[in-house]
Amino acid sequence: MLSAADLRKGLKLQIDGNPYIVTDFEFSKPGKGQALYRCKMRNMISGNQLVKTYRSNDKFEKAELDERKMQFLYSQGDEFHFMDTDNYEQLALTREQLGDNTHFLIDNMEVVVLFFDSKPIDITLPTFVNLEVTRADPWAKGDTSGNDTKPVTVQTGYELQVPPFVEEGDKIQIDTRTGEYVTRVKE
Repeated sequence: MLSAADLRKGLKLQIDGNPYIVTDFEFSKPGKGQALYRCKMRNMISGNQLVKTYRSNDKFEKAELDERKMQFLYSQGDEFHFMDTDNYEQLALTREQLGDNTHFLIDNMEVVVLFFDSKPIDITLPTFVNLEVTRADPWAKGDTSGNDTKPVTVQTGYELQVPPFVEEGDKIQIDTRTGEYVTRVKE
């Protein structure tokens, strides 16, 4: 069992038989009385948001989640297919289940698939991914609007802002947690 003092962003807990992840967390200690823990949580199956306030003596059940290392194979329509690297078992997750993670999936990428009650519910990507720039507008020298970035599109169709020296055909590193440019990759 977890107590309210264990609450933090990213914690996975079980409420009414469903797994939730804490997406935002605030602690307040009023002058009198118990400390209050206000949490924003997301249901890991349905995606519904929930806001709850807990007192310091409240207890929680940790979500029983299993993780398995899998390899991304391909996408077909709104389904994304993965293979267990140990027993070659395959499964499919929908675009809705994966959310923004679909922007960074490339063939043969190793990911961690999260299971709840033997059902896949989410994936964890590597922190950084290297993707090729497929479209980059030329940057005009002297364009000093105060913002030295330009939009580019990478091989998965994801668009992001990068420094002006990045060109079409370059490989760039992207932080999958924020979706932002990190550096240009030399091969």
